[in-house]
Amino acid sequence: MFTSIDHNNSDLIVSEVFQKGSTTYFYSSRFFPLHIRLKVSRLYAFVRVADNFVDSVPQQVDKFYNFKNEYERALKRGFSDDIIINKFIDLKNDVGIDDSWVDAFLNAMESDINKKIYYTVPELLSYIYGSAEVIGLMMARILDLDNRSYPYARMLGRAMQYLNFIRDFSEDLSMGRIYLPLEFTEINDFSYENVIKNIEAFNLFIRKNLNVYFSWNKQAAKGFRYIKYRYLVPIKTASDMYLWTGKIIYRNPMIVYKSKVKPGKRLIRGRGIYNLIGALRWI
Repeated sequence: MFTSIDHNNSDLIVSEVFQKGSTTYFYSSRFFPLHIRLKVSRLYAFVRVADNFVDSVPQQVDKFYNFKNEYERALKRGFSDDIIINKFIDLKNDVGIDDSWVDAFLNAMESDINKKIYYTVPELLSYIYGSAEVIGLMMARILDLDNRSYPYARMLGRAMQYLNFIRDFSEDLSMGRIYLPLEFTEINDFSYENVIKNIEAFNLFIRKNLNVYFSWNKQAAKGFRYIKYRYLVPIKTASDMYLWTGKIIYRNPMIVYKSKVKPGKRLIRGRGIYNLIGALRWI
């Protein structure tokens, strides 16, 4: 955990954690006004640290529980010596993040310690609520959006998380995890050696899941009308980059075994500038 030796640099530390954790989100968030950017960094640093503990190889289970327990203690005290937790609690109190949302997130991260395979969409949605939809709700609070935007904020978080599962399929598989619902395929062995013998079936499996993502992403975009112009630019930019990733994978599903499809900094910045110029067209 990060200790509070130098609180003067705490926001810099938080920003560095955010930057290392997500290229797309970090560089898209550069288009937020500074005061919003700081809040977004505090949110994503908190969720990234917790996620890293359960996603590391081997998993850092003790560190995860230390982090979770320190957060719970800090809630009672009102502060933490851990910079990431302290900044998140400040954010939580500032914008009114619900305790139940944080609990749902931490419970989802905890489930990654033991649960490895998902068989149905409803089963996965229970996990996605805690791992992603509540992050959308927290973002809605940060941006002070109308309550009518909340279902769309959840849907955008859901769609993005689902694409993460598709993009990271091979990486997750190496950790013994299969998030994509097995109800969409009859393949029971996803080793590369077996999949290349069943390429058509695998391509169909990935494309079925991508069609779910495309549908959810389209529904989420209906909520853009609730977002202010300056706030919409980074949200739309991140959404565009996820859609770009989805289209790349759709053309060649087997790419998930060969590389992690991600937009580069220049593409993200370029799209952000394009959106900054043209955002009024979407409202």
